[in-house]
Amino acid sequence: MLRRRIASLVVTAAIGAAGLLSWHSIAAATGVPAAGRIAAARTTGAESTSLPAWKAGVLGLVEGITEYLPISSTGHLHVVQRALDVGTTPATEAAADTYTITIQAGAIAAVLVLYRRRIADVARGALGRSDTGRRVLVAVVVAFVPAALTGVLFDDAIKDHLLEVGPIAAAWIVGALAIWSLVPRVQSRAVGRSVAALDEITVRQASLIGAAQVLALWPGTSRSLVTIVAALAVGLSMSAAVEFSFVLGLVTLGAATAYDATSSGGELVDTFGLATPLLGLAVAFVSAVVAVRWMVSYLQTRDLRIFAVYRVLAAVVALALLAGDIV
Repeated sequence: MLRRRIASLVVTAAIGAAGLLSWHSIAAATGVPAAGRIAAARTTGAESTSLPAWKAGVLGLVEGITEYLPISSTGHLHVVQRALDVGTTPATEAAADTYTITIQAGAIAAVLVLYRRRIADVARGALGRSDTGRRVLVAVVVAFVPAALTGVLFDDAIKDHLLEVGPIAAAWIVGALAIWSLVPRVQSRAVGRSVAALDEITVRQASLIGAAQVLALWPGTSRSLVTIVAALAVGLSMSAAVEFSFVLGLVTLGAATAYDATSSGGELVDTFGLATPLLGLAVAFVSAVVAVRWMVSYLQTRDLRIFAVYRVLAAVVALALLAGDIV
């Protein structure tokens, strides 16, 4: 029952409700066809610089649900953002992009709360008081560096060529194929072999996971998916792979959030105010707590294939919205 509820929530909130239902309710209220309204906004720049609370809440919900599930929060946020007509004009584009990044702080806070014992152990490791904490800390730093450097070098190229609905939908499908074909093979090879707990992770394993994380710079691929699959491939158990993905995400997301908040936070507040970004952050926190707890429980007895099915459905919906000139 819980599995069906959460799966339904992901589908409807992340794409369906936020894309189709919310969009067409706007069109009905204004009396303007959806395609015509977004086209008009893009050509005239007539979009309001305000961010209504309900839109802030929807984006926060999408962020929280999708950030740690292997379905790509960046892809979902981009599609939903365009469907809701948020940041579709030059006057608001930069602030909207900053908004979708800064509300990641809510998802970060969720993992800080849920994995506070692990984070505390890592902190003790940084102070030389925990061998396991130091090992995990070194692994996180090693795994963080490749994607961080690549992202800095190719950020503009990625945004110019890959941050569009078509490439995102393609990444969703590629990721689905990877889940369906690679994960069973990796797990079948692990049968009869010992798999490592997170406390046993090595620098070599972390470096391979970090190299694989570079692939997640393609929006729609999913950082969570890439790190989990890579961690399984290098010999970590499923629980260790998921936990390492979460802990590594704290550093990766934290760096991106801090950078955007410090460089563009003023523009965000000037454009959208303070209350609605805080609302989005709070919604992201609550929904991320629910999503992470469900995912950890679900993967204790099942594999990742439900996410492959979802990714294909998300790609189909996104392409349909694109064909209808809604995104």
